[in-house]
Amino acid sequence: MSENSVITALIAAVEAKPDDIDLRLHLIEQLRANDRPAEALKHCAVIIAEDPIHVVALSAAAGAAKEAGDDSKALAYTRMAKALGADEDEDAPSLPTPIGGPPDLRVVGGKDPLPDDPELEEPTITLDDVAGLADVKERLELAFLGPIRNPELAKSYGKRMRGGLMLYGPPGCGKTYIARALAGELNAQFMSVAINDVMDMWLGESEKRLHAVFESARETAPTVLFFDELDAIGRKRSDLGTSASRDVVNQLLSELDGVSTGEAPVFVLGATNLPWDVDTALKRPGRFDRSIFVTPPDEVARKRILELNLADRPTENIPVDKVVGATKGFSGADVAHVCDSATEFALARAMKSGSMSPVTEDDVRAALNEVQPSVGRWFQTAKNYALFGNTSGEFNDLVDYIKKNKI
Repeated sequence: MSENSVITALIAAVEAKPDDIDLRLHLIEQLRANDRPAEALKHCAVIIAEDPIHVVALSAAAGAAKEAGDDSKALAYTRMAKALGADEDEDAPSLPTPIGGPPDLRVVGGKDPLPDDPELEEPTITLDDVAGLADVKERLELAFLGPIRNPELAKSYGKRMRGGLMLYGPPGCGKTYIARALAGELNAQFMSVAINDVMDMWLGESEKRLHAVFESARETAPTVLFFDELDAIGRKRSDLGTSASRDVVNQLLSELDGVSTGEAPVFVLGATNLPWDVDTALKRPGRFDRSIFVTPPDEVARKRILELNLADRPTENIPVDKVVGATKGFSGADVAHVCDSATEFALARAMKSGSMSPVTEDDVRAALNEVQPSVGRWFQTAKNYALFGNTSGEFNDLVDYIKKNKI
């Protein structure tokens, strides 16, 4: 597939799923790589409009603006990215140093009101609603759910139910869905926390926001407190460029210790695509001391995803089992993307003919020729950590999966 074909497919995918940030970031990367910085900058602006402190999007915008020749815009984006602790980017314009030396990059003295607490959700699903993934469910039961459901038995074996659980794996494989299912299993409310719920431009306010989130979880217990993109909030402090960013990680450590020793039943879960970027201290006993690899969907899961995504669309003689076989190694989001792309082919025919045209096997085949599995790049990186940086056994699940599937 040519680079232009890849970009065309990504643009269509983003139009079909405008809220998929990872997909849009991938499009931005491809546009910049193909000398289309102005288009990349527009997509960066979409992300930043929804999430003004999205560090990756801000850094990408700085680079794209510089490539487009807009140095003033590049400088503005660079300032914002660096203020949030972005790594140094050799492509980004340098910031002028004021007289008297560089200031702290976080603003001091102002204050925004704390935002509303993240919304609480009543659980509507359990692990029975998660199709396939039998191995993942078994590990969840043994490492997390079992000790909670059988506290006296766990205690007799010297097992105390304290600390949290980190779900890791490639993007688009259902980590958030599984976290919601765990809340259903525990009959607990579900509170999802993203980086924009915590990070604030004023010095000290991010820590206050984080404390408020934990306080809210205690007040509404039993609660599953879920940190999406844990690596963004709890990144290795050695990789962070500002003391303010490191203070947020320190606050998270303190809050987790308080949950472990408290009486309120607050269950802390985290999800990340980059477990190797999570601060080591967050993985110590009593914190996120258990981790489970959420694999790409197996055959059972892929079949269920296909059925759900095609259920409300006009179809004709689609061999679902064949499609399941052809999508081995796809993430759940990739499988859904195949369905969306196939539907677009049928829709294009319908618009030309002026009459209904169902999604056919040919449409699905055409979609499969355009949609490639997105998890390959993740496994290329993960394999190095799993095989050469697994001294603590943290990535044993990942190692087993890589060997079993000959990745």
